[in-house]
Amino acid sequence: MLQIVNITKRFGGITALSDVSFHVEKEEIKAVIGPNGAGKTTLLNIISGMEQPDRGEVMLAGERITGLPAHDIAKKGLARTFQHVELFGNMTVLENIMVGMHRRTSSGFLSCGLRLPTVREEEKGIRQKGIELLEYIGLKHRADEPASVLSIGEERILEIGRALATEPRILLLDEPASGLNEAETFQLSVFIKQLRDEKGITIVLVEHDMSLVMNISDSIVVLDFGEKIAEGTPEEIRQDKKVIEAYLGEEEYVS
Repeated sequence: MLQIVNITKRFGGITALSDVSFHVEKEEIKAVIGPNGAGKTTLLNIISGMEQPDRGEVMLAGERITGLPAHDIAKKGLARTFQHVELFGNMTVLENIMVGMHRRTSSGFLSCGLRLPTVREEEKGIRQKGIELLEYIGLKHRADEPASVLSIGEERILEIGRALATEPRILLLDEPASGLNEAETFQLSVFIKQLRDEKGITIVLVEHDMSLVMNISDSIVVLDFGEKIAEGTPEEIRQDKKVIEAYLGEEEYVS
């Protein structure tokens, strides 16, 4: 589903990523872990088209997407969330979901301005699909409330829901458990596996919570100072000497 081939990215004299390669199978949950500054978010930015690599390429389902703008990559079935939740706080929960569906609409600027019957019918359909999606993610009861009143856990779920509204084949999650308590993190882990098992979505997960990573990942890539130092199953990563050495003193990696 996704191939990362020799990706290198520099910012001035700093190398954020150096010759990073790996692939993600269809319907796999792939985690990317590493300390702050390892290049994880930069990697997601490159995959999603928000930044361009200095060298290397990204392939989505066999098609080269390197160099395409983010909106064109989204049209090809790739969606993402962000480390810091990016919601429209002045819009309702339902309206935030509906925003994610805009690329699936066909009405043009003129017809929207004139509020033609076809536009009203399309908007009605989007609203109904939005309600159905909110029911699926467990936020239907908050549909008409402003997104600004949600808890951090609900915000995380809503942002994932908005990404789902684009009907992605592959979903990039950037630290989705950040700020969540233990119960919320467990609910998130169940939800992520549900997305893969019920909707067949391939997931790339950047996360610091090792209990979440080890519990839901099929395989893990470890970055350190922009280089891939290990890749394997959770059990293989847990026992990898390079990983243990890289995170010596950080209990969650060596326990």
